[in-house]
Amino acid sequence: MVQEVIFLEKIMFPTFDLLGKTIPTYALMSLIGIFVCGIYICKKAKQKGYDENNFIIILLLSSIGVFFGGHILYAITRFDLIIKLFSNWNTYVHSFWDFIECAKLICGGSVFYGGLIGGMIVGFIYCKKKHYNLSDYSDIIAPGIPLFHFFGRIGCFLGGCCYGIESSFGFTVHNNQLLPSVNDVQRFPVQLLESLLNLILFFILAYLLKKELLKGKLFATYLLSYSVIRFFDEFLRGDTYRGFLLGLSTSQIISIFIFVCSIIYLIYQGKKNNTHRKTHL
Repeated sequence: MVQEVIFLEKIMFPTFDLLGKTIPTYALMSLIGIFVCGIYICKKAKQKGYDENNFIIILLLSSIGVFFGGHILYAITRFDLIIKLFSNWNTYVHSFWDFIECAKLICGGSVFYGGLIGGMIVGFIYCKKKHYNLSDYSDIIAPGIPLFHFFGRIGCFLGGCCYGIESSFGFTVHNNQLLPSVNDVQRFPVQLLESLLNLILFFILAYLLKKELLKGKLFATYLLSYSVIRFFDEFLRGDTYRGFLLGLSTSQIISIFIFVCSIIYLIYQGKKNNTHRKTHL
């Protein structure tokens, strides 16, 4: 048991010191993910004959949408804290800095789906404004998202967040300072499972892109695939504070919505392509 504790304390560390600054491990892994994702997308864009600078701009702008979208959805899942804050405003807020601290508490986390939706909105608006071929651009970008997510979930595991349910198989968190109640309980490594599934999804989408299969449908294929992964993955999550409705978590409800929209889009595109073929026979 002592050996297990020592081992786990070595592989789980939410922060590390660099040049006198405390750096969150999740932030580092996310930056690595963005960098690797960017390299992959730019390489594929160049192979397809596109200007990779266009994709760099899209990624940078979408990253802003990812940041704000992720934090906004996290705040929505903590709606109970927002109600509590405004109901007891005079108790908690005595100055501007008190308000900032409360805002950090409410918006301090990030939800992947919020970031995904925020990034999609910004990317879509920019591509439309520049009159880019949305189908071709989204096909190239699609495999990069699960590649980024692969690194992000490793960051979650190292940081001890997005933890799994109590399990006879798994790892024990010992240093989660934000949620001490989860410490010293053996939990299923759901972060690593999702990381692995994202990596598999990346290779599948990368293969489809390389072989030019499902042209114009890769992004919807990603959304469809990940929504299924996330829906069932949620049953293994132990951080139940993220909000529930009708027995389903916030992410499961979003997964159902994305799944249905993806199916409708793929069916529509399939019928559209069939009609196009018939008119050219």
